[in-house]
Amino acid sequence: MNGLAFRRAVEDDIPALMRIRLAVNENRLSDPTRVTHAMCSDYLDRLGRGWVAELAGEIVGFSYAARDGSIWALFVAPQREGLGAGKRLLRLAADWLFECGHDELRLSTEANTRADRFYAAQGWTRGDMKDDVEVWYRLRRADAGTIPPRMA
Repeated sequence: MNGLAFRRAVEDDIPALMRIRLAVNENRLSDPTRVTHAMCSDYLDRLGRGWVAELAGEIVGFSYAARDGSIWALFVAPQREGLGAGKRLLRLAADWLFECGHDELRLSTEANTRADRFYAAQGWTRGDMKDDVEVWYRLRRADAGTIPPRMA
């Protein structure tokens, strides 16, 4: 095993999550003030749920699922990519949304990026362009069975 540990995100994690979000090489927010500490806090429980991946006590990635059936965020620290954290964090978020009763999940990401290819490789269906920059993805509960189950 690669030493990764996964748990629910808590309020004290938010500064680390913001650092990771701003450190990504692709799909970076052009205006970092668009995602605030308060928004991250709201998505911990009131508007959704969040998870973190840790390696030797350091947060190396995170995901957020929104109660509306969407993936609100998924980011892995650039220096920690390739360990499988993103796959597991996505699965934790998707499984929770399915457990909440959603039959179809959605997300959007910047088109023609590694994230775009990542979601397709995870079994999500690429859809229409959301706007000039982002593309929609969806995952139906019926299709999720083809994705390897999350690790306990």
